[in-house]
Amino acid sequence: MKVTQRPDPPTGIRRAFFRAPIYLYRVHLGFLLGGRFLLLEHVGRKTGARRQVVLEVVNHDAVGDGYVLAAGFGPKSDWYRNLRAQPNARIQLGRRRLSVTAEFLDPETGADFMAHYGSEHPKLGMRIARGMGFDVDGSAADFRAAGREIRFVRLRPRA
Repeated sequence: MKVTQRPDPPTGIRRAFFRAPIYLYRVHLGFLLGGRFLLLEHVGRKTGARRQVVLEVVNHDAVGDGYVLAAGFGPKSDWYRNLRAQPNARIQLGRRRLSVTAEFLDPETGADFMAHYGSEHPKLGMRIARGMGFDVDGSAADFRAAGREIRFVRLRPRA
């Protein structure tokens, strides 16, 4: 695995493109994104205002009902920094809404998740890794190495 240039969070037209799925949720069409994406509603760390972002689910633990997300733009991502400041949030998957608490995963657990994701979605995993600034060859070892560098968050339902 080779680290290329880590991307900055998107701005301008790229940011608008990444935010477009939020509008699907607003018009009650979030189910069109399937179970691989969720809408995260969190609190801004500086303003205290409600914020929203649609993120890909890396893993869903049906037993613990937790959802694992990757901070693709690294720890500079606003949603990641906001959850660090206030870990309680809400998510929506299709029509299902849950109150959750964020857990920040250690690098070895992140490596496990990335290796699993790479084995389940090898071509997509390589493209996503490239987009996050990692040149992987598709091997489990390379996905694990990238996973150690990526920040992962598990969202667990609150009672």
